[in-house]
Amino acid sequence: MKTGASIEAKEYPVSKVFSSDYSFVIPNYQRPYSWKIDHVEALLDDISYFAFQDDQVEELKPYFLGSIVLIKKTERSNYEVIDGQQRLTTLTILLSVIREILNDSEAQKVLTDLIYDKESFITGTKANYRLQLRRKDQDFFNQYIQRENGLKEIPQEVILSDSQTNIRENTAYLLKRLQDEYTEQKIKTLAAYIVQKCFFVVVSTPDEESAFRIFSVLNDRGMQLSNADILKAEIIGEIQGAKEQDVYSQKWEDQEEEIGREDFNNLFAYIRMIHLKTKPKETILKEIRDYVKPKDKPKDFIDNELIPYIQAFQDIKNSSFESSTHAETVNQYLNWLNQLDNNDWVPPALSYIAKWRKKDTKKIVDFLTLLERLAFGIQVMRFDINRRIEKYGKILDAIEKEDENPEILKVSLSLTPEEKIKIINGLDGEVYNTQFCKYLLLRIDENLSDGSAHYNYPILSIEHVLPQNPKPDSEWMRLFPSEEERKSLINRLGNLVLLSRRKNSIAQNYDFEKKKTSYFTSGGVAPLPLTTTVIRTEKWTPDEIVSRQKTYIEMCIKIWNLNT
Repeated sequence: MKTGASIEAKEYPVSKVFSSDYSFVIPNYQRPYSWKIDHVEALLDDISYFAFQDDQVEELKPYFLGSIVLIKKTERSNYEVIDGQQRLTTLTILLSVIREILNDSEAQKVLTDLIYDKESFITGTKANYRLQLRRKDQDFFNQYIQRENGLKEIPQEVILSDSQTNIRENTAYLLKRLQDEYTEQKIKTLAAYIVQKCFFVVVSTPDEESAFRIFSVLNDRGMQLSNADILKAEIIGEIQGAKEQDVYSQKWEDQEEEIGREDFNNLFAYIRMIHLKTKPKETILKEIRDYVKPKDKPKDFIDNELIPYIQAFQDIKNSSFESSTHAETVNQYLNWLNQLDNNDWVPPALSYIAKWRKKDTKKIVDFLTLLERLAFGIQVMRFDINRRIEKYGKILDAIEKEDENPEILKVSLSLTPEEKIKIINGLDGEVYNTQFCKYLLLRIDENLSDGSAHYNYPILSIEHVLPQNPKPDSEWMRLFPSEEERKSLINRLGNLVLLSRRKNSIAQNYDFEKKKTSYFTSGGVAPLPLTTTVIRTEKWTPDEIVSRQKTYIEMCIKIWNLNT
């Protein structure tokens, strides 16, 4: 296949792929060699199954090794491997192991020629390796895998990097497997089958964007490249000098390992929001390129933006902010924010914590106090995604302008009197089936404990004191004879409690006294303050619910400063 003059795809046997026509380079931005023994075992089993179907190699069915996606920017340049590193590396190891085991010098020479072109004193040429790993691993791979007799010298008692350990362990597995299970003739047949009948589809293009696009379609093994992977390739590639690229590539990988691949990728969506302050109109990748422009100053982006945001993200996700002052309060608010049902508040929090963490932690406390109130209020007022993003976009804009106009940030985080009234009315209505119900009960519970309650229970369920469906002959019907009144009270704040246990449909309908002793206090249920106040109540009546409702709404007004 050939599209225009830029993208080419063609099927080639290993004999062609591992020839002087190709010189593969693993760019330093790629993650290290990571295949484990189970991957290698699966590949060998697959190839062997097809290799021994017939005594005549030419009669055997071919085996498809998948696609490899390459970048070749000029006629004279090497091929950068975007997808295929794991298979190309493992196949090189397998060919080297076969070369080591065979006693046939001619076969050994053929295999060596597939692995690398030797240096020549006569012609003055240096050794040319078909596959060059990342700089950190290449010398190791040259010395112990690609060169003849290197397998015998692989260091066994030395602590190696993860990638070099994988190379060593996979090599040892293949050596033992072939020596224990395969005859000399079977190994020769296996080698012939690999070289003649195993095929790659080689896809090459002159630019990164096309290669990454193709990769996303053709990738059939390994892990999908994320936006972060692609941005790493572009950003590190703009740094001048191999040593500097290595330094910043290591920084990047350390940060990714610190927060995990998924969160690291999500972080770029937050960075995009911090810069654009609007809902995405195109792909995250395109908007990062067009508006954040990390390639313009790659080292500055990594040092002064990416790393500070990652540190702030860790603080936010784990509620683990550290400081000599106000750290406990900051983490308390982060813990609450993390329990909301959306993450739209994260970009403003990221931006502000990264900005002030080393300068003024009191500012962070004041900011998070207002942000938590706003984020919770937005839930109660049922803002849709567009309104939420618009609101948080204005906050991000205010953060940037805060130094010139300190009041602008406070205004952006404020609630209007009308919004406060709307929130109070939302809290005073039916809250049981809302997304914020458990959050609301936890905040009230914490307030009842004077801020000393911190929960990490695996189960927290919301329970009705007055049951949703009381039996016709129950005490509940005598205490709540009016169906209209009963329905108006059931799902309101004053009738709800938290239990550190799963719901029990039978116990939910117990009469009040039995419910207190057999359901709210038995079976190892934790004495949550909100529930304890119910246990201390003698009778559960409409007046009791109304009284509690009033008390808790007044408490909410105080917690979130909703006075109008």
